[in-house]
Amino acid sequence: MNGGVGEASYANNSSVQKKVISMTKPITEAAITELIMCSSSSSSTAKSFCMAELGCSSGPNTLIVAMEFVKIVSQLCRKLGHDDKLPEFQIQLNDLPGNDFNSIFKSFAPSFHAQLLQEMGSAAAPYCFLSGVPGSFYGRLFAAKSLHFVHSSYSLMWLSKVPERVEMNKGNIYIASTSPANVINAYYEQFQRDFSTFLRCRSEEVVCGGKMVLTLLGRKSESASSKECCYIWELLALSLKEMVSQGVIEEEKLDSFNIPQYTPSLSEVKTEVEKEGSFTINCLEASEIAWAACGGSGFYSPEGDDGYDVAKCMRSVAEPLLVEHFGELVIDQLFENYRNILSDRMSKEDTKFINVTVSMTRKK
Repeated sequence: MNGGVGEASYANNSSVQKKVISMTKPITEAAITELIMCSSSSSSTAKSFCMAELGCSSGPNTLIVAMEFVKIVSQLCRKLGHDDKLPEFQIQLNDLPGNDFNSIFKSFAPSFHAQLLQEMGSAAAPYCFLSGVPGSFYGRLFAAKSLHFVHSSYSLMWLSKVPERVEMNKGNIYIASTSPANVINAYYEQFQRDFSTFLRCRSEEVVCGGKMVLTLLGRKSESASSKECCYIWELLALSLKEMVSQGVIEEEKLDSFNIPQYTPSLSEVKTEVEKEGSFTINCLEASEIAWAACGGSGFYSPEGDDGYDVAKCMRSVAEPLLVEHFGELVIDQLFENYRNILSDRMSKEDTKFINVTVSMTRKK
């Protein structure tokens, strides 16, 4: 993701991600409530609770769920008569080492603590400790049986790497309607390996009865090349093809570029969770949100031009990958082309992102 707090940063172009967190809030609240109610019925109430935000990125969304976690747990403890011994909280913020952790702790952590004090009062606000944990969530990150609650939103569709055997996906940068079957299978198999590894690692780290709520871009269709999950990348590929035709980008460069992402169906997520076997699924559902929800960054946006906002959102996410492969000089023109393509298609079509949310409990 683009770091910092500038106009092209992820921090200022993550409105749709914030709206998705809000949409899935009832699932998150239910998981946290069940966690605390079950904990309170045990022989000893926990003196501290630890949650992890995986793929936290850097921006105003980073600590939204952490705030809800602290408030809900504190409120429930008071209702259960534990006013005199509110638990302490450890919030673990994880992302890849290249994430802009400095912005989190300089810009967003102070406002997090200030909001806690404002909403709960200085006398009632519990101790809350924030930590940055750089590393891939496709490996172990935390001590065994140390996490009570894990949350991740819009991160797990990113694979650990570009799948092998996708050389025949020429002219495409992701799964597309023209992708050969072996390319689609390669992406799916990479997702299976990565997601099962993720579940296995978290099974070591989450306490028995602990909760995990994951939201990722996905699809309702069983077809991995359906328009609902691939279209936004097909349009970016179209923008790249225009630059190939103009001689700005070499065709070989385009053919060798692939996005390390997979947007699973509900059944694919369910299959991997059941196959790994450490978690029970409490809730599994799909939701949708319009591409136009990308608006609202606070920066200038041409009235009626939704393509402008979507292009900025996608740039904040994909620019580092594109710069690494194509170089920095082509980026402005690429996203200007992309904006025009998006504006045209969005004015004629109903364009939506599909989200898959799964809430799980660590088996005992």
